Amino acid sequence: MIVVDVNTIAYLWIPGEMTGFAEKTLERDNTWVSPVLWKSEFRNILAQYLRRGLIKLKTVELCLGGAESQMLGNEYIIPSSLVMSKVSDSNCSAYDCEYVALADDLGIRLVTSDRQVLSEFPETTISLKAFAGGD
Repeated sequence: MIVVDVNTIAYLWIPGEMTGFAEKTLERDNTWVSPVLWKSEFRNILAQYLRRGLIKLKTVELCLGGAESQMLGNEYIIPSSLVMSKVSDSNCSAYDCEYVALADDLGIRLVTSDRQVLSEFPETTISLKAFAGGD
């Protein structure tokens, strides 16, 4: 089991240069967990792709359906005190700290490509590329 941030989920469901790393990560560990926040953030990413004309609404619906199905039952509500503790220890956003707090609370790693999160929480995080075996 690993915690994944929204970008890792997006890399899996929206084809791009990081998709291969996300696929290898899923092969290595197929139990992905995340704060419930991931869904709103994923919708926002898809909205940006849709508005730029990079994907069609039908593709958005397929991506959402697939990701929601994958994450069903693996979403957590994080106590605010845990999140704010991570905020007070870093310069990361509260959004990013939700993922870090979940990983710490569960005693597992957060797989991310966010350089700031990797830098500020090296004991909790691992890069997507490293976890996938490409770094």
